Amino acid sequence: MKKFLTLLTLSLGVASTAAAGVVVIGNTAAGDMSASDAKKAFLGKGDTSLVVYELDEGNATRAEFHSTVTGKSDAQLKAFWSKQVFTGKGNPPATVSSATAMKAAVASNPSAIGYIDEADVDGTVKVILKP
Repeated sequence: MKKFLTLLTLSLGVASTAAAGVVVIGNTAAGDMSASDAKKAFLGKGDTSLVVYELDEGNATRAEFHSTVTGKSDAQLKAFWSKQVFTGKGNPPATVSSATAMKAAVASNPSAIGYIDEADVDGTVKVILKP
């Protein structure tokens, strides 16, 4: 039993360091962002001067981000954006396929925001929100 508990404790420690958590990123010149502003931006209701990027549907980081920040699942997001497009109220953000592509897109535009796992952050982008 002691060996089992020791292994369980060690595995939980490894699992918690494997993923640092999702963060909202901006260009290195960007200012900080509130959780409320991030939610609005990623649902097309915020600052219209922002260029918002999403990871592709089905991405685990995307699911974690939306669960934490917007409170929506992939299915709910799909339904939300379908309604927005149908009613002419908005279009979904552009998507990128990876953290590397997200960093490149955000780094190249001072008005761009996106999200990645905190472990993927480097000097090309700035963390503007840790939800």
